[in-house]
Amino acid sequence: MSTPLFHELKTQFPKAEIDSLVLWKGAQQILLGNPRVEKVFQHDFLEASKLSSLYRCWKLRGNHYDLSVNTHTQGRRGYRVISRLIGAHVRLSHQYENESWLDRLLVTHSIPQDYTVHAMDNNLRLLRLIGREQRLPQHQYELFLSKTEKHWASDWLQANPVGTRQLLGIHIGSGGTKNLALRRWPLAHYVAFLKELPTRYPTLQPVLFGGPEEAIDLAELRASGCQFLEVKSTNLRQAIALVNHCDAFLSVDTVFMHIAAAVRVPHQFVIETPTLNPPVYPRRDDWTLIPNSAVAGRHLDFYRYDGRAIAGTPDELRDIMKSVTVEAVLEAVGKAASAA
Repeated sequence: MSTPLFHELKTQFPKAEIDSLVLWKGAQQILLGNPRVEKVFQHDFLEASKLSSLYRCWKLRGNHYDLSVNTHTQGRRGYRVISRLIGAHVRLSHQYENESWLDRLLVTHSIPQDYTVHAMDNNLRLLRLIGREQRLPQHQYELFLSKTEKHWASDWLQANPVGTRQLLGIHIGSGGTKNLALRRWPLAHYVAFLKELPTRYPTLQPVLFGGPEEAIDLAELRASGCQFLEVKSTNLRQAIALVNHCDAFLSVDTVFMHIAAAVRVPHQFVIETPTLNPPVYPRRDDWTLIPNSAVAGRHLDFYRYDGRAIAGTPDELRDIMKSVTVEAVLEAVGKAASAA
């Protein structure tokens, strides 16, 4: 969601060196190969010691940056503290609900975030704070895969032939920070869905994606008698290359949702969660929302970009996700089957 801003900055400041500091290794992989970014620094500020985090900031401070940008939706104050420690002359951010006098000391310029528009557009609006406007006629997610990664996906497809069936990519995860794991669709629902899928739509071949955090759940699905292909990639970029071959993709609002939108999977289905606000919608018009009646448009009552967890008890949040029925998801993905 930040890549269009990198593109704009590189277009308007072609001689500038643009670096990126990210928290997650997955975010680092997303940016590898991006011609707008010179260096991608990754540091897990949540797990690393305070001393090592201070050292990382001190090292980056030595680069004497002119400008730093905290992109949307980074609402935690810690991100702005990091920006201040690195010490760029001009420091841009959005104004979040948790803003106080301290934030006005951490950043030099800010604008209110807008929950009605995409995070991509919230980011591009930051250009106004440095006296610039958008120049590029259109903006979209940007991913740059290598030939090696594309070949890996081709080799996987040859090793797992599906004939004339369409690939239905599925990511059963939902994130691991705070209490985001509670927004996943229940595993029991996935069991029922995967068992019914071959009978209802034999032209669809389910392909399940996930990392180490989903390994236990994938094993449980297989132990329950579910039939599917599992993507055992060694990194996220290989998985991205394979998503690019999917005919359809099903998930909640996770990084895989944005990956599916970035590679323009023909049919994209998203199960509504309490965290699915407009800033994090898939960046495309032709996607299908599988509505959650228990959310009923009250997303901001559950989740805002202020660093807090999803509002509600674990049981309440699990019940919210249980309310999306197996039949509702089956009917939605039937659109992909009917298009075969």
